[in-house]
Amino acid sequence: MAVMKFGGTSVGTARAMQQAISIVDRERVNAVPLVVLSACSGITNKLVRIADAAGRGAIDEAMDLAGDVRTFHFALLDELIKSDVLKKEVAVKIEELAGRLEMLIKGVDIVGELTERSRDMFCSFGELFSTTVFAAAMKDQGHNVEWIDVRTVMITDDNFGFARPVNDVCEENVHRIISPLLQQGTVVVTQGYIGATKTGKTTTLGRGGSDFSAALLGAWLNENAIQIWTDVDGVMTCDPRMVPEARSIRVMTFSEAAELAYLGAKVLHPDTIAPAVQKNIPVYVLNSVHPDAKGTIITNDPERLSGMSYDGLVKSIAIKKGQCIINVRSNRMFGRHGFMNELFDVFACYGVSVEMVATSEVSVSLTVDDKSVSDELIQKLQGLGDVDLEHHVATISVVGDNLRMSRGVAGRIFSSLKDVNLRMISQGASEINVGFVVEESEVITAVNNLHREFFSGLQNEGIFETPAGSLQGVTVVKEQ
Repeated sequence: MAVMKFGGTSVGTARAMQQAISIVDRERVNAVPLVVLSACSGITNKLVRIADAAGRGAIDEAMDLAGDVRTFHFALLDELIKSDVLKKEVAVKIEELAGRLEMLIKGVDIVGELTERSRDMFCSFGELFSTTVFAAAMKDQGHNVEWIDVRTVMITDDNFGFARPVNDVCEENVHRIISPLLQQGTVVVTQGYIGATKTGKTTTLGRGGSDFSAALLGAWLNENAIQIWTDVDGVMTCDPRMVPEARSIRVMTFSEAAELAYLGAKVLHPDTIAPAVQKNIPVYVLNSVHPDAKGTIITNDPERLSGMSYDGLVKSIAIKKGQCIINVRSNRMFGRHGFMNELFDVFACYGVSVEMVATSEVSVSLTVDDKSVSDELIQKLQGLGDVDLEHHVATISVVGDNLRMSRGVAGRIFSSLKDVNLRMISQGASEINVGFVVEESEVITAVNNLHREFFSGLQNEGIFETPAGSLQGVTVVKEQ
């Protein structure tokens, strides 16, 4: 059996939903799948706007946006479902969800405050809408299907906005609620991204949490595969919008995929890898637009890896734009312990994640998301030393398991970048990643030079494959 997770673009239109239903139907030939859906593309962002509007008292704006959400899902219903009886039944469910959304808007407006708990409730509607329509469309086409509210299964802590599951309780719920349905041949359709506390309060797992949901459910069910269906042919060697010659990677290890995820790859949420690694379940990144494309297999299975080995050093080049270098210089660093602890305490205090670090005896250079830099943060850092900033830079990371055992790779990297001004270099923190920072204006030159250096001439189609069709929604760009 497999867990099949479909992302927002894979269920974003009636045509996309129908394609996803066809893919599920094809999977049923082998086994009965558990289907996990994201909200339709663009809906979660709209729900966030609704929440923000309600929070600042702009109730008319919030209500107008909620009306758009209702209209969108009624349009899906009209196009996908032919049975008048079923259409009326589902219309009642959509209207009920839309009514609850409007009640929430009014409640937040009356209280005059938008809490993280309320925000999670707003955001949960996207998955509830999409799965309601999807399950009904499958039923309309004669499939044996059951819609399950994942909040009865995915029990989490009360860290609203970034909740974590209570594993023992969740696993018991999965075997009590979902397993019996799958065993009797019923396709289960449920939501990613959302959960609930033990007291029934709706939570979310963080943006991108649908992948995490699918991986967790796959691990608890002890499935033999987790399929992530998106709109690209798997993980790619580089962003094809920058490098037209970029290719789809057929196989990569969990460590390579995790490294890429943390470095900005869009296809996989970083937490997705952990449950799969724990149970050694292969993760397939597949294209719902071109379901016959091979996609990417992420695994630690020695047989799969040995069958697709190759002599190249690099698997992929990850790019993260919108970064800022912060340089801190202080003589207090020289021969003194505790300075780095003080420095990183400042970033922790302001909730700023540090991406890349390089140090010398009297200075530290590090990168953070440009949007996270505030006047308060800089003032606090100036208490430790002289501070200067370099905006509009990007991190570029060369990733591959073979880097750890290879000589001369740094020479090849920096030789290919002789025409690029490197602002910062970070090597050694990870055995499978060499990272550096360049100005955003030089990113395209840098990645094309690197791609030619490491991928030109590699002919092993067991590892790389030319993508089929469109290259929308590429894998190695910063998550929006």
